[in-house]
Amino acid sequence: MSDAPGMVLLLGSGETAPGAQKIYHWLFSRLREQTGDGIRVAILETPAGFEPNSDFVAGQVGAYLTKRLQNFRPSVHIVPARKKGTAFSPDAPELAEQLYDANIIFLGPGSPTYTVRQLRDSLVWETLRACHRAGAMIILASAATLAFSRQTLPIYEIYKVGEDLHWKPGLDFFADFGLALNFVPHWNNRDGGEVLDTSRCYLGQTRFAQLVEMLPGRLRDHTLVGIDENTALIIDPASHAWQVMGPGGVTIQDGYGEAVYQTGVIRPLTDFGAFTPLTPAACSSMSVWSLVA
Repeated sequence: MSDAPGMVLLLGSGETAPGAQKIYHWLFSRLREQTGDGIRVAILETPAGFEPNSDFVAGQVGAYLTKRLQNFRPSVHIVPARKKGTAFSPDAPELAEQLYDANIIFLGPGSPTYTVRQLRDSLVWETLRACHRAGAMIILASAATLAFSRQTLPIYEIYKVGEDLHWKPGLDFFADFGLALNFVPHWNNRDGGEVLDTSRCYLGQTRFAQLVEMLPGRLRDHTLVGIDENTALIIDPASHAWQVMGPGGVTIQDGYGEAVYQTGVIRPLTDFGAFTPLTPAACSSMSVWSLVA
């Protein structure tokens, strides 16, 4: 493992679309150059753990990486950490142990609020954080991108069930770096065509503007990060930098206004707020850290 945190790649959509291959290729190449190691991917089932076919959902990602990135000969392992209180609990030590050797940890489609409920304060969550601080890269897509926010959007509950607009506490992954980030994938989605505005992760601009007003402290205390379709936001805590990769852009909204960034420009992490570097062992349980490091 490294003595610096790994990169975090957040996808706006399209984790198994043809265009994602170039993004993964760049990430895998960087990892191999930095460490000289082979590519070892652990895919967590947790975001789709409520679905009877969560193994298939995670397996689709694994099959994509194995086939499309075959030049890297990635070792791909599915970790069935599905639901607390079951034989496949995120608190099961034998499942958390399956992250130890991974240098890439992937979480993808499912439900953001379910992901938060199952991972919060779990052994798998603490292990994931420790692995990241020891150098493992994290790839997030869809529900997982939302779940890693400080406040997450309950998309299913609002868009599908019809609940009133509201936020739910997220996993707040970047709080350890001094950042209050709320990620919104599918930022420029156009599935609704001329009939329905499905941008802003299917909620549309009007409802999303109302949600912004409902944030605790509004944009004085939060930074909204919109990620376009088939586009990746790459955060590198080790170099204190970030960049965009893919055909779209990344939109940052905070108390100072809004800015849109396109691919190819490397920017400082202070764009997101008061970024604070941390030592690898910080913010992780020492008992977990001793097993990972």
